[in-house]
Amino acid sequence: MQEETRVEWRQWGQDAFDEARERSVPVLLSLSTTWCVDCHEMDATTYADPNIAANINDRYVPIRVDADREPRIRERYAAGGFPSTVFLTPDGEVISTATALAPDGMRQVLDRVGETYAEKGDDAGRVPRALAGDLPPAGEVGSAIEEQIAGQLGEKFDGRFAGWGQSAKFPLARTVEFALKRERDQALRTLDAVRDHLLDDVAGGFFRYAGRQDWGDVHHAKLLDTNATLLRAFAHAYVYTGEEAYREPAESTIEFLTDDLWSGVAVGGSVGPGEGAEYWRKNTEERANARQPRTDLTAYAGGNALAADALLTYYGYTDDERAREYGERVLDYLERDLIEHGSVVHFRERGQTGPRDVLSDLAAVVGAFTRAEQTIGYGADVAATVADHAIETLHEDGSFRDGPAEGVGLLDHPLRPLDGNAALANSLVDLATLTGEEEYHEIAHETVGAFAGASHRIGVQVAEYGTAASRLVHDPLTVAVADDPGSDLHRAALRVADHEKVVVPNADESVAPDLERGTARVVGVDAPAADPETLMERVAARNE
Repeated sequence: MQEETRVEWRQWGQDAFDEARERSVPVLLSLSTTWCVDCHEMDATTYADPNIAANINDRYVPIRVDADREPRIRERYAAGGFPSTVFLTPDGEVISTATALAPDGMRQVLDRVGETYAEKGDDAGRVPRALAGDLPPAGEVGSAIEEQIAGQLGEKFDGRFAGWGQSAKFPLARTVEFALKRERDQALRTLDAVRDHLLDDVAGGFFRYAGRQDWGDVHHAKLLDTNATLLRAFAHAYVYTGEEAYREPAESTIEFLTDDLWSGVAVGGSVGPGEGAEYWRKNTEERANARQPRTDLTAYAGGNALAADALLTYYGYTDDERAREYGERVLDYLERDLIEHGSVVHFRERGQTGPRDVLSDLAAVVGAFTRAEQTIGYGADVAATVADHAIETLHEDGSFRDGPAEGVGLLDHPLRPLDGNAALANSLVDLATLTGEEEYHEIAHETVGAFAGASHRIGVQVAEYGTAASRLVHDPLTVAVADDPGSDLHRAALRVADHEKVVVPNADESVAPDLERGTARVVGVDAPAADPETLMERVAARNE
């Protein structure tokens, strides 16, 4: 994304930083997105001011980066929101950060940063602590991790309005999923609030977040990642409760993903906020006659993998053929266009190729193809190829880096994001169970252990770390089905009310020795089952 402004924006790359070094001036990095209202407002006001633009062009090297297209730059430099206005030394170290700046504020910051750099030079910069190279504190992978994060659910839960926290409310879909098994009432109340306040009742799909504790001040952008993760969370809630109140929002989100965000081959990245709240209050006919919101149809690897995972989860619970069809189409796109010998490209569009092997992309892709193996009977081989590549190239000193340690600025500094490590650890637990390859379980255990020394500081925002730890300490419920995907036994196994389970269709000797064709076994319970009713009895016996 790049608006027409008076600023002479450069692209992120060595040339821009070399220019800053040659001119002995700082870099002004603007991180923005297509769906960010304040980004467009800042372009229309601050960066359109001729005096400010001249000041920037003369005293800085300005770089514009789309934060969705460059997630590793975003993770290193974002200032907590968008736009992020970040001032750097020619080596990429951080001098100062801000978010949106009005013209007067920008004038003050430009003068202050310019004076600081003139006085201190490169010494004005710093490397953020997360990029300093220190390893996270390792520790034991035990039940205390899950217990601590489960305790945080109660401490942080908003008993009046639901959700976690006392200010802005984000949906936190992975936190909802963690709570579904541990504090179900909190999870369901939160999904109720998300449905009542963030769901677009006309076109389907969920808005990004609410700016107030009571879920008011809704920020109306609809992002793929938000919708994919909420689709899965609502589907899980449906399998626990059987209530249409959770199935219907999931169904309408599928319609949004496969209609409004469908690019023709995959799911696009976002729908912007449009004209604000007034637009979203309009009915279908009124919206058709209004100015349409900005839509980014770039098909990002991670977001599409999350969508495929969610679509196939919903299919497994409901037999919804639309969900299966589009889930498979997304998987086909990922395998055909974005996966190369296990390496994953962030996006391809009109001759542009995004960064390669972003950890969040790899984790989501492994998760999508392990979900496919469980629901439609294929995908484990692709998941294993991507997982093997991630382990070989990014797993170092016990945990995963966020991507290749290369690039200008601070991209060559290792970053080990907890959320990406937790997501991949969870997917590796699934993959180990599906393939019988113990190495995946060992890598998942090592990865969770790499952060365990600081687990007492981990909050509900990264509850998936607690899920991964729990599934390593207490092996997940596993149902081996010696029958074809789609059989009555297989479908019954998928609908067992435990969303952290693993279902292995066409199970072989590596998972369920001596299991006769047409039967299923709950791992840990000796007696097999030949029909859905008996299978449910075996699940109950295992849980006793």
